[in-house]
Amino acid sequence: MFSSSLAQFFFFSSLIALIIGALGSLWLRKNDHAANLWGNTFSMVGAITGLIASVTVLLFGATFSYSSGSSLSLLTLSFNIDKLAAFFIFIITLISLCASIYALGYVKHYYKQYSLGALGFFYNLFIAGMILVVSASNTFFFLIVWEIMSLASYFLVIFEHKEKDNIKAGSLYFIMTHIGTAFIMCAFLLLYQATGSFDFLVIKGQLGNVSPLIKNIIFILSLLGFGTKAGIIPVHIWLPKAHPASPSHVSALMSGVMIKTGVYMFIRIFIDLMPNVPLWWGIIIIIIGSISALLGVLYALTEHDIKKLLAYHSIENIGIILLGLGSSLVFLALDMKSLAMLGLVAALFHTLNHAIFKALLFLGAGSVILKMKTRNIEAYGGIIKYMPQTAFFFLIGSIAISALPPFNGFFSEWITFQTLFSGIRSLDVSVQWIFLLAAGALAFTGGLAAACFVKAFGTTFLARPRSEAVRQTKEVSLSLRIGMAILAVLTLLIGLFSGAVTAILLSVIANLNPFYHVNGVVLSNLSSVSLQDGFAAVSVPTIFISLVLAMVMIFFIVHRLTRDRTITKAATWDCGTQLGSRMEITATGFARSIITIFSGILKPTKQTGIEYHDVAMRYVPKPMSVKLEIEDVYGTYFYQPIIKVVTKISEQMKKIQSGSVNIYVLYLFISLMILLVFLVI
Repeated sequence: MFSSSLAQFFFFSSLIALIIGALGSLWLRKNDHAANLWGNTFSMVGAITGLIASVTVLLFGATFSYSSGSSLSLLTLSFNIDKLAAFFIFIITLISLCASIYALGYVKHYYKQYSLGALGFFYNLFIAGMILVVSASNTFFFLIVWEIMSLASYFLVIFEHKEKDNIKAGSLYFIMTHIGTAFIMCAFLLLYQATGSFDFLVIKGQLGNVSPLIKNIIFILSLLGFGTKAGIIPVHIWLPKAHPASPSHVSALMSGVMIKTGVYMFIRIFIDLMPNVPLWWGIIIIIIGSISALLGVLYALTEHDIKKLLAYHSIENIGIILLGLGSSLVFLALDMKSLAMLGLVAALFHTLNHAIFKALLFLGAGSVILKMKTRNIEAYGGIIKYMPQTAFFFLIGSIAISALPPFNGFFSEWITFQTLFSGIRSLDVSVQWIFLLAAGALAFTGGLAAACFVKAFGTTFLARPRSEAVRQTKEVSLSLRIGMAILAVLTLLIGLFSGAVTAILLSVIANLNPFYHVNGVVLSNLSSVSLQDGFAAVSVPTIFISLVLAMVMIFFIVHRLTRDRTITKAATWDCGTQLGSRMEITATGFARSIITIFSGILKPTKQTGIEYHDVAMRYVPKPMSVKLEIEDVYGTYFYQPIIKVVTKISEQMKKIQSGSVNIYVLYLFISLMILLVFLVI
């Protein structure tokens, strides 16, 4: 009881701190330095108190609920902090803390250019909105805080409003997020019609008798609504434009945290609220996850904008999360609840891991962009000599997202593979092939992700500088490095102690509706995780120690073999020419072969330009320039046809606007008659 009161105290303290941070930043908007210090200090206080509240719930089971008790159900402020909500609050506040530390130094380059008061206001409001989204227990209140989160993030996307591309990106995000909200509202209205309540706790107990048709409609509407926020393909088109447009610490929050609110609601509705889910729900989510993972990483490989590249990897990783979630739904439909827990562990673990290493990568990219003033990695090269610490942190993030041990990304992908392999072993042939294809897609995605970050890290930090700006750069300030360092350490610690994290996730899942009193197939301790049937086991600390010993042995052997040799240093053979940056492989050249292989999907285009010295000397041209681009397949083949149909329907609908008051009265009369008939029926 005491721990529940403590968790509740820190939860509301977090919200109060964030509100004070938002309002104070706005009040201090004329003083950039004061607004920066105030806004980020209170966002850190809000994050720390939120962390304490979530850890108290996760470790001590101090769940709590709160309701304002209004006589009007639509005005009820209702919170329910169970372990699932606490887990997502932990992720939100953890990344917010690191982003806020980073922002203290990062936002200084906005002084006298943009309003730091406005940035602090919407930034604190954004964090508070995300916390409220995962803690709201009333559908109407949920829609209010969902809108707060969406609008705050929209204003953060267009913060650098002097850039026209940012305004376009913000407009697209605004449109897509509200289309998604429309689907969510329809789903909630159906939930209310089926149960007579706006409260999630009441809805949970009354959905057993709802007709399968209504359940299926709610599933489709929720998938479209929350899938738009999560960035699943094909409703992802806002994500690669909006995430790069916002300030880098905001990009870390949007890509690492905000899109996970869609995942949270998938779990809340499809698993916690809905009993007896049909098999095809899980199959659909596995298919969407496979497509999103594979196409997300393919489009990332084509990008030379470092923040767009990272944004596409968010689509990829949402796909990996959906593989675990979809598998869990399939196992639930077949009453294999122990395996369903395994799938949900995979989904939740990758949700945590992606938030950490993606935030680290965005903060690292933001540090480079801050110094280079461009997001084009073709203009980088050799930055490791000038920004060694940033390069080190980015390298750790690259290793983690490539799922290499001993970092955290390895384990969550490992357990996702075990989930898919369990489906291949345990299910009938009719479903087995879905898991087989998903496992293949995940393996292919992992290989392409590693290739993409070889390109990203190598082109950015290695070889020779490709521009003079690189030689003028230097390491970022201390607060930026601290924000990145915390996340870098966490990628290693979570990887090493993945067994302990798994145990916490199992306790989170055990509190969800279908898993009461269910024994999972996962056995974990501090250092290792295994499946109960002995099919697979892993110990990340053992892998880490083995890697360290292997490196020590290699160093010792090489040292013994070469200690008596004389080493002569000489210039690199350059084929008789002077070595320069133009001789390095570019990001375009690195990815070209993969783009060619998948040209049927990516639809690459090639534009060649040649300038001549003189019309009379057209046989002696200047050097040729080649521009390679990827066609917007979704815009061309999916959204453009929809826009054309909607436009034609709108043109026909305009005809009813005759301008005659008598006609408008007739419309109202007909509408009232239809409503009366509907009510009578």
